[in-house]
Amino acid sequence: MDTLSFEHLATYWSAQEVAINVIVFLNLLGALALGLIVGYERSYHGRAAGMRTYGLVCMAAAALTVIAGYPSLWFGGQVNSYLAGDPTRIIQGIVTGIGFLGAGVIMRDGLNISGLTTAASIWTCSAIGIMVGVGFYGAAILLTFLSAMSMMWISKLENWLPSRPAIAITLEFEKNFVPQENTLREVVYSHGYEVATGSFSIRSSNEKLEWHFVAIALSKNSGAPMNELASGLSTLQGVEDFSLSHARN
Repeated sequence: MDTLSFEHLATYWSAQEVAINVIVFLNLLGALALGLIVGYERSYHGRAAGMRTYGLVCMAAAALTVIAGYPSLWFGGQVNSYLAGDPTRIIQGIVTGIGFLGAGVIMRDGLNISGLTTAASIWTCSAIGIMVGVGFYGAAILLTFLSAMSMMWISKLENWLPSRPAIAITLEFEKNFVPQENTLREVVYSHGYEVATGSFSIRSSNEKLEWHFVAIALSKNSGAPMNELASGLSTLQGVEDFSLSHARN
């Protein structure tokens, strides 16, 4: 009985299983690299979802897809012929359920979005659990390592690469005052920023106008510090109140 148990466990680390785990790992590495490239484009333009979010999602999606190509090696290659459930349907249910769980940690406050990377990491963690469940231990360990490294070091890589920081701005004007958009854009531009296309919104309350928009730096080093931009906006005629915050996750 002990011999049979040991032989059964040994199948999870057979030469064929290890070789397939290496192939899976190479797929994960390639997916992470490609996801980071797409995420960098979003990060460069000051969007909420950056390199870490795209990299984690792309890598987890690749993990779930690539293991589906080797069903004969699931569970150490010793799938029980009397298996009551379909593992692929179980995996589908897990991925869907975890998606809802991840959505619960995403929060939006005006133009600011937070929790995207956390949601992506939760979804990636479900992929790690699935890989362990089907017996791809080596690939699961490597996916864990890549995920942890992404969350710890990719943000530093983002800060090092050229980017365009984004700032969410809300301006509240005096009662019955009608501001000029061109004047606002000139002040923003003089501080090294431009108004992001499609981010402008206007709200009216008690005969007071509120302008909401995102200012994106012209380049990584062109944008003035937030306090200087705030000082410049406070000098605009008619501005009664304002708020600024980083428009990132």
